[in-house]
Amino acid sequence: MNQDKYVFSQLTTFLNRTQFNNFVRKYDGNRYVKQFNCWNKLAMMFGQLSNRESLRDLIVAFEAHRAKQYHLGLGRNPIAKATLAYANQNRDYRIFEDFAFYIMKEACEKWATNILEIPGNKYAFDSTIIPLCLATFPWAKFRSKKGGMKVHVLYDIEAQVPAFYTIVTTSKHDSTAMCSIHYEPNAYYIFDRAYDSFKGLYKIHLTDSFFVVRAKTNLKYTTVKWKQRLPKNI
Repeated sequence: MNQDKYVFSQLTTFLNRTQFNNFVRKYDGNRYVKQFNCWNKLAMMFGQLSNRESLRDLIVAFEAHRAKQYHLGLGRNPIAKATLAYANQNRDYRIFEDFAFYIMKEACEKWATNILEIPGNKYAFDSTIIPLCLATFPWAKFRSKKGGMKVHVLYDIEAQVPAFYTIVTTSKHDSTAMCSIHYEPNAYYIFDRAYDSFKGLYKIHLTDSFFVVRAKTNLKYTTVKWKQRLPKNI
């Protein structure tokens, strides 16, 4: 009989549960909770990794493997669809957001390399649109018959993991997300043309950091000083 841990259980051992519990206490996440606590919401993580398409699909998967649920680290009590939906609706999202940022920071520190041989951290910032059903999410109207939300991600180039993210409606211009970044001194930030906002770029300058951005075709500028000759439009 195989006595080894399941793969999902092995993955969760890398999560710092002490730090997670600190965030739970900070936001009082387990108040009035008797069985399905915040840690049991790892069921949503299982659903992502196993490519479940809905809560119903996820619960069907748990029902098929009821005997394995405890060994996956999800508790002994059966998980009902209503219980999981209620937890998703009422638990404070900041518990999981802060824990995600904690894990991302931890990963950046452990995997940091010096590929470009330039002092300071290097980041790339870009966005992507996640399609949503307008019938279920009417607030996410993107076009006349399409819905979605926009995710902006700050990617640590050398650690090769996300360092920050923010979610906004698709109606907001990309440049508006620049103000949500916590800029570090002596760091480099790379942007696409959509983030060519002088106000946002000047904020980076004030923090003694540097930026690289694609110039718009109608940009009028004067070269003040050259440190090194670069290709055209850089």
